Amino acid sequence: MKRKFALILLGLSAFSLANAQKKPIDHSVYDAWKSISRPQISKSGNLIIYSVTPQEGDALGMLKNDKNQTLIQIPRGSELTLTDDEKNLISLIKAPFQDVRQAKIKKKKPDEMPKDSLLVFNLSNSSSKKFAQVKSFKTARKGNEYVAFLNETIVPKAQDTTKSKNSAKKEKPTPTLTVMNLRSGDTSNILKADTYDWSDDGKFLVYSIKGPEKDSLNESGLFIMDMANKTKKKISNGKGNYKNIQFDDATKQLSFLADKTPEKSLLKEFKLYYYTPSQDTAVILADRNSTGIPENWFVSGDGRLTFSKSGKRLFFGLAPIPRVKDTTLVEFEHAKVDIWHWQDDYLQPMQLVNLKRDQSRNYTALINLQGNRNIMPLSDETYNRISLTGDADNEWAMATSDKGYRIESQWEGGMRSDIYAISTVSGKNKLVTKSNSGYASLAPNGDYIIYFNRSNGNWYSYNIASEKTVQLNDGLQVSFVDEENDVPAAPGPYGIAGWSKDGKAIYINDRYDVWKISLDGKSKSNITNGLGRKNQMVYRIQELVKNDDPRIQYTMVDEGKPVFLSGFNKIDKNQGLYKLGKKDISKLWSGPYTYRMLSADDKINKVIYTKEDYQNSPNLYLLADFKNETKLTDINPQQADYNWGTAELVHWTTPKGYKSSGILYKPEDFDPNKKYPIIAYFYETLSDGLYTYQPPAPTPSRLNIPYFVSNGYLVFAPDIRYETGYPGKSAEEFINSGMHYLARNNNWVDSTKMGIQGQSWGGYQVAHLITRTNMYAAAWSGAPVVNMTSAYGGIRWGSGMSRQFQYENTQSRIGKPLWEARDLYIENSPLFFMDKVNTPVAIMHNDNDGAVPWYQGIEFFTALRRLNKPVWLLNYNGDDHNLIQRQNRKDIQIREAQFFDHFLKGKPAANWIKKGVKATEKGIDWGLKVD
Repeated sequence: MKRKFALILLGLSAFSLANAQKKPIDHSVYDAWKSISRPQISKSGNLIIYSVTPQEGDALGMLKNDKNQTLIQIPRGSELTLTDDEKNLISLIKAPFQDVRQAKIKKKKPDEMPKDSLLVFNLSNSSSKKFAQVKSFKTARKGNEYVAFLNETIVPKAQDTTKSKNSAKKEKPTPTLTVMNLRSGDTSNILKADTYDWSDDGKFLVYSIKGPEKDSLNESGLFIMDMANKTKKKISNGKGNYKNIQFDDATKQLSFLADKTPEKSLLKEFKLYYYTPSQDTAVILADRNSTGIPENWFVSGDGRLTFSKSGKRLFFGLAPIPRVKDTTLVEFEHAKVDIWHWQDDYLQPMQLVNLKRDQSRNYTALINLQGNRNIMPLSDETYNRISLTGDADNEWAMATSDKGYRIESQWEGGMRSDIYAISTVSGKNKLVTKSNSGYASLAPNGDYIIYFNRSNGNWYSYNIASEKTVQLNDGLQVSFVDEENDVPAAPGPYGIAGWSKDGKAIYINDRYDVWKISLDGKSKSNITNGLGRKNQMVYRIQELVKNDDPRIQYTMVDEGKPVFLSGFNKIDKNQGLYKLGKKDISKLWSGPYTYRMLSADDKINKVIYTKEDYQNSPNLYLLADFKNETKLTDINPQQADYNWGTAELVHWTTPKGYKSSGILYKPEDFDPNKKYPIIAYFYETLSDGLYTYQPPAPTPSRLNIPYFVSNGYLVFAPDIRYETGYPGKSAEEFINSGMHYLARNNNWVDSTKMGIQGQSWGGYQVAHLITRTNMYAAAWSGAPVVNMTSAYGGIRWGSGMSRQFQYENTQSRIGKPLWEARDLYIENSPLFFMDKVNTPVAIMHNDNDGAVPWYQGIEFFTALRRLNKPVWLLNYNGDDHNLIQRQNRKDIQIREAQFFDHFLKGKPAANWIKKGVKATEKGIDWGLKVD
């Protein structure tokens, strides 16, 4: 018995030793950690393509069969495309990462940067062809015979024997459109090509030629090539910008936009062209002088061209002719000034942010191609959006107008709109509803408009013909709006799940279930039979086979075929896939994982997806007949060498009696006999992410959870629910009580070594908490608001919007303007209580922050500095609210680890903590060393 006990001890010792030998994650591992991108299964289900992408470096493109056999690996493969007949795989091959890096170091010009190449792999005989200097490639949506790609070739010129070799200039590459026959492998080149596109069926290739500046040979123009007989025809003559080439569905009509004004012309004037095979050349359908186009308007070069399904109609864009700058003015002699006017629809910063969008804004017009081809504008500056049905042959379109409501969006945040039905026959409109605070959709058949009214939380349908409005959820006792809404604004809906195949019914989500409601409101049924609410399971329609018809832009539910549902259990956070029956819901799979990127073959015999939890990286799987699962990838095997961690759900009751949850992350080598420092990381509610994998990565500013857990920290992510007017106290209620609960009930939590970390809204809560308690030994606050009174009137520079809406209606949750709730703004502003702070705090706030004015971080820092409190401010020059530049992301990981290691583990302080970095040493010494 003693010997057996000794053997058990020996086994435990060996297990402990194995765990102890695992390395903690360090900052060198990030770049090599990989993810799956763009997984696709072929229509037959026999082939799977995907890319394995490192955080920094070269990707690997993969083609496998359904037996998990690798058919080809493509180093640096990108944009993998499988032809419909599954006989050819086409892939860009990106230039090597290190070559691009070195070119950037040497400050190479764009045309001198390393170029991509193209690989064409024939699956029938496993042969491949590779082409260099490729910029782009295209295949026809339904074609299988050709691929076209734009590359560069050197066309040798006749040598001038009178010039010396030293005086010869390096030949410039010529843009070349190469067309490859995928069956024969033959290629043909078209020199000086510019834009190009295929017809959907691959029978025609359209391309433009951009000749020299002095085009004496008349080379420039737009051409069409008939791929059956390889004949080409110039259908538009002259040098210009040809764009938006569109065929109709039957490939019998072609339309495009072209601007043939001189290159230096300040006003680019596009015209709408039209071509059919019976014509010698394309004709102009519309220009600024055409009948029907409003005075001082013209054809927009940014408008989308759309043929209706029947080919009888063509939609395009119109726009007011813009004023152009007077280039004769001497610029330095004139003022540069922004004029803010109190009656402007949008604040001046918002106008400047949206300048390019507004300059390209265009308004839908229609040409009936049969008959006299009159032009009918359908919208103008009154409307901000117009929607057509997918077929675009129906009479009615939908338009929305936020005119008259734009100024109040400054404090409301969302925009109210008037909703109209517009006749594409007469141009007349019908008002559906005024001042709607929700959103609207045009039914697939164009006979109804469905809209949600946020003010009262109801769904409505408007019958365009009868002009009758019906409340769709009338008589239903369930709520269709966010039941957990805790911001002052009215709650939003759970959304539209899809439309019936016949277009006569809509599927709408409630919190847990899916409802089918006829558009006339007479028929209502809960297709999930209330099982979602009964079991606290969130069911949502899952589209496994992606619809590749560009005319269908919505989820179409065909109840004559199997209907699949995703299911998320709100209690245990398990997720799975389910099949809808007539009276029940059958489980296909479910478990403690997160599933993403689901797609299936056409017959839904095989499904691919990524599966992950906190301990397992999201790998790609294949499931056959919903029974046999095959793991296709193992993208991060190196994780086994590192001390990883575990994630578990924690429940507690707050002082006011609220039930709350949070995720507790522990190191893999967790020892309950030790005491661990703990960091709370928070941002509203996070517990639904219990089974989400978190790769070690230089984050934009969030806590790098796997790094800290691997290095001997506990990390706690508590959910927070808010009370309007008291966001600060709400943070105290949930965060502090959760940390107290863990410390009181677990000896392995070191209550003297608690830290907090938050970014943006989380950063604000960090700032608030340290003014109310001394329980935290260290705090890290990213991009925080500390003074709601000054931030209230500020600008979110990224969008140009005033910050008022955030305090009155959304995340900051005060619920009233500053002058109506002065005391609440002060109570929730940490700046006014900085004298209470006794926690060392590091602040990150960057001078190009587009969301929170970085002066907030300065107010935070200077207040604590004035009070002689330990505080540091990191300003990553030119970076945003959340760090964009990877080198800055890497840097902050190191500093954050050094900061918490010093204050929570007692390690020596790095020099930047101990003595900072003087401006004279900037770029020479980063202060990361420990003296």
